[in-house]
Amino acid sequence: MQDIHTGVFIDTLIANATYAADTTPVAVDLIGFNAAEIVLALGAGGITFTGTNKIEFVLTHSDDNVTYTPVTDADMLGVSGISNGIIKALTSAQAAAIGRFGYKGNKRYLKLQADFSGTHGTGTPIGAYVIKGEAMLAPTAAQA
Repeated sequence: MQDIHTGVFIDTLIANATYAADTTPVAVDLIGFNAAEIVLALGAGGITFTGTNKIEFVLTHSDDNVTYTPVTDADMLGVSGISNGIIKALTSAQAAAIGRFGYKGNKRYLKLQADFSGTHGTGTPIGAYVIKGEAMLAPTAAQA
């Protein structure tokens, strides 16, 4: 069995909670790592999602942690047809699921926002993380 434990580190993009409104994105610094995978954990939808009542997950990146731009298809693996940084949109019935999206862009910082549109009387459980891989300095700090 190969060891990936000592070469990865996980940061939170969206803290585990039930949300009914936009999240405030936090910056994750990728310095010291050569790979990143975004993991999106979703509970069952709190509402019936439609093209109007929806949640869009918008990923942006930055060199300086000041000016952020939306990612494009060229920055990502496992997803295509990205418009305005939207890597996933909940617009129809949503069961609990986990999705992963590879980041291959060349920026230092990432932010992910859950952008709510329409009416959300009942929240939806959301959590999002970035697995930073291929550490330049290993072993990485323990996260037990």
